[in-house]
Amino acid sequence: MGEFSDQILAVARAFSKRAAAEQGGIISGDNPTVYNANDPLRLWVIQVVLIIGITQLLALILGRIRQPRVISEVIGGVILGPTIMGRIPGFQNAIFPAASIPMLTLTSTIGLLLFLFLVGLEIDTRILSRNARASAAVSVAGLVVPLGLGAALGVGVYREFINPSVNFGFFVLFTAVAIGITAFPVLCRILTELQLLDTTVGVVTLSAGVGNDVVGWILLALTVALVNATNGLTALYVLLASAAYVLFMLYPGRWAFLWLARRTGSIEQGSPTPVMMTVTIITIFASGWFTDIIGVHAIFGGFVAGLIIPKENGFAISLVEKMEDLVSILFLPLYFTLSGLKTNLGLLDNGVTWGYIIIICLVAFTSKFVTCAGAAYYSGFNWRESGAIGSLMSCKGLVELIVLNIGLQANILDPRTFSMFVVHALILTFMTTPLTLAFYPPKYRTRESSQAIDTEASTRPSVSDREVKTRFSFVLDKIEQLPAAMTLSQLLQPSTSSLSLTSTSDLKHEKSAQPSDGPTTINALRLIELTTRTSAVLRSQEADSLLYNDPVVSVFRTFGHLNRLAVTTALDVANFDEFPAAVARHTTRTDSDIVILPWSRGPATIQPGSETAARNPFDGVFHRATAQDQTSSVVYSEFIRKVFMSSPRDVALFVDRGLDVRATAPSEHHLFLPFFGGPDDRLALSFLVQLANNTSVTATVVRIEKAEDITSVSTVDAKTSAAAGNIMTTAGFDTIYGNSNTQTRMASDTADNLLWARYTNASDTRNSNISSALSRITFSTQSTTKPLHTATDIVNEQLGKSHAEKTLIVLAGRSRRMSPESHKNELTLLISETQSQITSSVPKTLGDVGAALVATNAPASLLIIQASAGGAGAE
Repeated sequence: MGEFSDQILAVARAFSKRAAAEQGGIISGDNPTVYNANDPLRLWVIQVVLIIGITQLLALILGRIRQPRVISEVIGGVILGPTIMGRIPGFQNAIFPAASIPMLTLTSTIGLLLFLFLVGLEIDTRILSRNARASAAVSVAGLVVPLGLGAALGVGVYREFINPSVNFGFFVLFTAVAIGITAFPVLCRILTELQLLDTTVGVVTLSAGVGNDVVGWILLALTVALVNATNGLTALYVLLASAAYVLFMLYPGRWAFLWLARRTGSIEQGSPTPVMMTVTIITIFASGWFTDIIGVHAIFGGFVAGLIIPKENGFAISLVEKMEDLVSILFLPLYFTLSGLKTNLGLLDNGVTWGYIIIICLVAFTSKFVTCAGAAYYSGFNWRESGAIGSLMSCKGLVELIVLNIGLQANILDPRTFSMFVVHALILTFMTTPLTLAFYPPKYRTRESSQAIDTEASTRPSVSDREVKTRFSFVLDKIEQLPAAMTLSQLLQPSTSSLSLTSTSDLKHEKSAQPSDGPTTINALRLIELTTRTSAVLRSQEADSLLYNDPVVSVFRTFGHLNRLAVTTALDVANFDEFPAAVARHTTRTDSDIVILPWSRGPATIQPGSETAARNPFDGVFHRATAQDQTSSVVYSEFIRKVFMSSPRDVALFVDRGLDVRATAPSEHHLFLPFFGGPDDRLALSFLVQLANNTSVTATVVRIEKAEDITSVSTVDAKTSAAAGNIMTTAGFDTIYGNSNTQTRMASDTADNLLWARYTNASDTRNSNISSALSRITFSTQSTTKPLHTATDIVNEQLGKSHAEKTLIVLAGRSRRMSPESHKNELTLLISETQSQITSSVPKTLGDVGAALVATNAPASLLIIQASAGGAGAE
């Protein structure tokens, strides 16, 4: 009978011997840390909590250096095992007594069965057709040579360490499989985390990994069948039964499953119904049970069950989402921690043993690296790409440890050789990520679609030569951002067919307006966070198809079509910390003029009779008194600041406070810009004039000049001063740009005056579109000792008087770059006067003007603009 069945019987026998359970529990003096066959759950919970706690802590630490979670799980087991914690007197008998191991083993095997189902589900044979020639060359080279060298290595290991009672041929075959196999699940996660899936290197490696993985599992099944069989004829029957079962599952089994999925509407919905979830779970365990009773390990049944799951319409991804957390957080750590518990590094106590460990590592690595890199090089890849492919194909990880555990259970390995191979698996897995990054850093990567994009971009003028913002990159990672994105998109569409404005970079030269660069184009980037979940990896692999099914992308694309906007979309799956880099890459690839970051809470509105708007996104970030969970918003505001800092183009953050239901014409908007000067304010003014080309927009621009310095703010509360004044902290990025000198400030001031004169002085040489836009804009100048107070007062006047029938949007430059004065002291004073409980995150994200409007709770939407270092408006 199979290993899985034996484990079930062992647990059943333990339960059958139990007597009546003590009912008093710890109240009657029962010790929950002592194993009790009558109630094994007590100690099992203690074991599980300890295992999960230590593996999660190690994963948090090792994740900082981009190491796969499996390393944390195995190292956690080594720490809890005889190598470290087991040396503490009484620890092993108290926490992991021998009587409790069958229950722990059974639950871990159930988790492994479910995990192998997810592994089989990840494998998509469709990718084999992509770069098929190179993939086949790498896959064959990465199998034939490692299998041969692994068999040769097995001869030496057998003679030195293995008991002669172990079949020599079985051991050599097993060693060949252990050396030749590639850990496909870990390989997928490394490729996804390193943003390599959409590169040619990633496609070839993934395709070759699929081939290696399938062949490796077949060879491992062969090894297990031979070990479990009593004679050659029995082994032949086992292999024939296994082959027949696989064919049955892949053809009639898959067809029946797909028919039922369609019949229940699961494929159409893209999500399994309760009936399909029931059928799926029964299929997994029935498949594992069958392969177990015919003499092959139960995990092969789970793997085959995963192969029959349809990938259409995101069905597989939704199925994985319903299962993966329980498997990855609870069950899988138990299995690999048990591997660590069986690993005793104390047995590696002489030079011969460590010499063989070094030889195992060298043979396993060089046999994969040299052959796969060589095959890639002769297939046309350069030396960097070839080195990356060789490094990735040498990865071991999860599959290797599963193979080793099977070998230990089958008595092919003894505890010493098992520990030797575990050490080799950890070393090679640990090497994979840093070695790949060393060979193939981001600046050398070639993406499959980059050539077409670069060709299209090369036909357009450079950003500095463009006079009108016509290409916009919208960043969408939440469905709540759609209202803000839709609002601003509609404003970007001019009422006339063309618009000509003069770039602020050309303000020093008087010239007539030039034609527009073309129609307005919106390039929407959908960001999906990459996590350790299998579903995230599947999403990354299916990014192209998800682009057509993703609800956020679909809604925004439909909106653009209905409003006659040219909308292109892209989808990127990345770690949250790498979102800013993803935005920068997308902006460069699409050759966009400006990045738009929409931020809204969806249906938030200003209610009738209310003095303020409903909560906007920054209410949860900047007001400590709120009852809302601030964690996600704080993290997101950090992302915004990183985009401001790293973007190669101009950036605009649109904070949508929601529609004002008091407005009699909610589709009409009034823009207000307090103009203080500097590159960001100049860009904001040019952008406002462009938006005013839309006939539904009116605008007011007030140039606010500081009459004299603000008086001392010594009366300001120290706590409030710390909140608003200490802008330079490690928590985020400041809105002040470097240091400027007198010459650069004078040049900036000159540019301010030229731009202001261009838009306020009458001219007969203006383009008709500019004249039409300026006719809807009111310009004025005010001199004041308190610029921020004046700006907030004007905003309140705009809200309460002539423009109450329209939605108000306030434009503001983010930084005070190249400006002779700072608003920091006045902002501190304003916060003190309004008694606002805002943190230092406000000015870091919105700048001083935006922070002042938040402090005064002005119910207006905000458009915070920052010019790139070399973009329009910069000096």
